[in-house]
Amino acid sequence: MSELLKNIDARTKLAGTNKLEILLFFLGEDQRTGRRETYGINVFKVREVMRTPQITAAPEMPASVEGMVSLRGALVPVIDLAKYTGISSDTPREIMIVTEYNGHTQGFLVEGVDTILRLDWSKMRVPPEMLMAQTGGLVTAVTELEDNRLVMMMDVEKVLAETTNIDNEILFRSVPQVDRPDLTVFYCDDSSVARKQIERTLEAMGLKGLSAVNGRKMWEEMEKVAAYAKTQGREVSELINLVLTDIEMPEMDGYILTKKIKSDPRFANIPVIMHSSLSGMSNQKLGQSVGVDEYVPKFEPQRLSETLMRRLGVGEDAAMSELPSVFRLPRDGFHATSFS
Repeated sequence: MSELLKNIDARTKLAGTNKLEILLFFLGEDQRTGRRETYGINVFKVREVMRTPQITAAPEMPASVEGMVSLRGALVPVIDLAKYTGISSDTPREIMIVTEYNGHTQGFLVEGVDTILRLDWSKMRVPPEMLMAQTGGLVTAVTELEDNRLVMMMDVEKVLAETTNIDNEILFRSVPQVDRPDLTVFYCDDSSVARKQIERTLEAMGLKGLSAVNGRKMWEEMEKVAAYAKTQGREVSELINLVLTDIEMPEMDGYILTKKIKSDPRFANIPVIMHSSLSGMSNQKLGQSVGVDEYVPKFEPQRLSETLMRRLGVGEDAAMSELPSVFRLPRDGFHATSFS
């Protein structure tokens, strides 16, 4: 099993090339349909793969959360993905995929893992509406293999939100209000949960937002706005005040989107913030290399709102926007990394 994921850190070099590597896994044969679907998860989010250890039951957990395991002294929740997705299977879940994202570590119980597949994000497609409806929005992207298998990328943000109750009203209580409906934030994310969280943050702040499901869709929307601005004799930055982008997205990832924005004079002076669960320093440095102005890890509405205020030049953080990043001291020991 260790051979499957050895040298995983070296794979970060794929980022910024619109390529990714995904770990393929199975949840068992669904007794209702007789099908054994293939799922995928970005290798960047996988910390390790192991035989399922002894699980300790924990009270008041969602039905799909089997309990907790101790990994290197830390208690980690374990989620049975077959139960979560509603698959009825008697196959033992003997493999646990340990994932790390959004600052959280959790174990996913699966029937088995297949291989690591390298492909281009352009090969990943937005799921058809019928599939989205069938899976309850759980699938963010799909691709077809040479053996005609369909691989479905699972929305890990959705799994996390619905099994840990991380998305609750407490997160949004401290979001400051700026009440500037004249300012518009363009944002893109393939996760419906992440888009909803961003939407709630913007609404709480009193800002307008326009969303897209991936980088390609966002680029198309920005080109439309640029064409309109030209007919009106206006700068595009008057209509698009800031771009907030995820990293992982089908068809065009956040790195490629940022490269296109920063290399196009039409979009000069529009700040780009990268907002992702891939919060490692390697990913932040790659963001810096393509011109990202700032990096904010998912999902902390307070941190995001403070960064938006600073970059938009509104509210109490606006005065800090003129300071070099080295002088922006954290208020409580942590702050979003700035590249300007």
